[in-house]
Amino acid sequence: MEALNPFRVAGPVQDDPEVFEYLKYEGTRNFDIKLDVFLQPENCKATCISQSNFKYMYWNMPQQLAHHTVNGCNINPGDMMASGTISGKDEKSYGSLIEMTWGGTKTLKLDCGNERKFAQDGDTIIMRGYCQNEELRIGFGDCVTKVLPANK
Repeated sequence: MEALNPFRVAGPVQDDPEVFEYLKYEGTRNFDIKLDVFLQPENCKATCISQSNFKYMYWNMPQQLAHHTVNGCNINPGDMMASGTISGKDEKSYGSLIEMTWGGTKTLKLDCGNERKFAQDGDTIIMRGYCQNEELRIGFGDCVTKVLPANK
């Protein structure tokens, strides 16, 4: 977490919904982490389908951790926390295919000519996160998964 200190930013104003007293905070608790998502059909090149940023998170990570523990969740050192979908303010920064395609009513055009409303068997999803300023770049590596057909 110390490595991310140069990338701390103010989060969104938290007034809708109003924050419970135990979740109120001072200072900068969000991080400027650039997030790119690619969809790659089999035998095609990957298309960047989303460019968002972790700074758009309404609930920052300390708030999420506090909320879990207040509700009795047994958090232990080393446990992995997931933020959920991170959507920005415009269509190019939506965080899920369901948002990008308006529930499957719009088609997403890929660079190789294919189209998608939802991920299909054989599609590879690549997520990439990194922080960057004038002096420093920190990358988190790629998170890659391939959609496999259901077992019959």
